[in-house]
Amino acid sequence: SSKIRNMELQSADGVAVLEDCVGFSLSKTISRIEEKLKKGGLPDCPDDDIIPSVGNEMAAEAQIRFLKAKLRVTQEDLANVVFECRKKDDENQNLETRLKDTEEENTRLQHTISMQQSQTEKYKALSQEANKKSEGLQQEVIALEKVLQ
Repeated sequence: SSKIRNMELQSADGVAVLEDCVGFSLSKTISRIEEKLKKGGLPDCPDDDIIPSVGNEMAAEAQIRFLKAKLRVTQEDLANVVFECRKKDDENQNLETRLKDTEEENTRLQHTISMQQSQTEKYKALSQEANKKSEGLQQEVIALEKVLQ
């Protein structure tokens, strides 16, 4: 995603061109396609034709204009995808930050709960001890009252 963020669109001869595209060379790509064509490695796919069947009757300049227009549209689509990817990356970053904050809050609250539970146990023990002492003192008061009568 950091590589995508560093990409910039630039216009050259009326055609949008991606700059800093990792490992992309148009001449190398064309050479590879030509080699595959010579070896017969590329299958004939009538459905995957870049230029429609009418294109066979088009002049070379018209075909170039058509291909440049198609390239421009494809690159605009790519720019839109890159933009959406950046938005998703930003959203992911925000969600990761919120998750981290929530986990820290959860840890802090668990610690607070643990401390409160230990204090509750401590006060229960003190309360039971005070109740026993109170019962003992009440028994002593009853015994002293009997002695006084």
